Amino acid sequence: MKFLDQAKIYIQSGAGGSGCVSFRHEKYIEFGGPNGGDGGKGGSVYVEAVPNLNTLIDFRYHQHFKAQKGRNGMGSEKNGPKGEDLVIKVPVGTEILEDDQETVIADMIEPGQRFLLAKGGDGGRGNTQFKSATNQAPRYAEPGWPGEEKWVWLRLKVIADIGLLGLPNAGKSTFLSVVTKARPKIADYPFTTIHPNLGVAWVNNYEMVIADIPGLIKGAHEGIGLGDRFLKHVERCYALLHLIDCTSEDVVKSYQDIRNELTLYNPSLAEKPEVVVLSKADSLDAAEITKKQKKLEKASGKRVFVISSIAKQGIWEALSEINQFITRERRCKDDDETPQEDNTDNETWSPI
Repeated sequence: MKFLDQAKIYIQSGAGGSGCVSFRHEKYIEFGGPNGGDGGKGGSVYVEAVPNLNTLIDFRYHQHFKAQKGRNGMGSEKNGPKGEDLVIKVPVGTEILEDDQETVIADMIEPGQRFLLAKGGDGGRGNTQFKSATNQAPRYAEPGWPGEEKWVWLRLKVIADIGLLGLPNAGKSTFLSVVTKARPKIADYPFTTIHPNLGVAWVNNYEMVIADIPGLIKGAHEGIGLGDRFLKHVERCYALLHLIDCTSEDVVKSYQDIRNELTLYNPSLAEKPEVVVLSKADSLDAAEITKKQKKLEKASGKRVFVISSIAKQGIWEALSEINQFITRERRCKDDDETPQEDNTDNETWSPI
């Protein structure tokens, strides 16, 4: 399935049905009087977050959504039926924005969450509602009220526990493919990843969702390269796993370039917990790696882990370190939903 993380759609709620002008015509009733019913209310447009979707690709082919109109009122004081509501289903993590792409209408972050986007128009009153002592045969009924209509933007931010960051070809996709059952595209040229990939790993009997976003370059916050379009996908992560290719000539510069992009895009991103990793350790000798590791630790002020995804070395230590940053609320939720197994060997990770 192709990944699409933003789409523009048109929504329109149903107009209300018109009231009815009608009079009683029974044979033996001397004074008939009005008996026109009210029009039905138009259908409303709702948006609902569902857990079994992970892309907005459906909205590329279906962009107009209109709820059903209310039916007109009828004689014998019969009200028109209400128009059927329309429910638009979106992935969890979808933001609904106004046409200006800045004003957030709703943020759908919980499965089953539902939000009213456009209210249906009210039905018009039939002539029965206008009967009075001074007007016993009203020949007037209200038209139905129009529904709401507007263009809105859907913007998907993937919900993951851990976000993988790094320059192109830093080894993010390989790391994801080793620790999870995700199968991202892997090649020896930059920008192999062109859309976010998600994978699930288990660490200490807890589920960890990892998101691999396309590689960033200097100026990404201004749209250079794949730009800031994908930086939004790490905004909801609890922590960041920053991979740096140990074969890079200047690992400190590689680290600082990404950190600067995070700060310029959204300062709150730069404040998230971060684990720094030197990847592709199988490509250099131990002395050279140790030299670069110490240099990077001095520049970042953090412990730097050395891993090799191909040789599966150092992966457990890095996962264990970043695992501690997943919030207590998430842990409690997992405990309620996931049956615990008797596993005495907790120091293992396994892709599922």
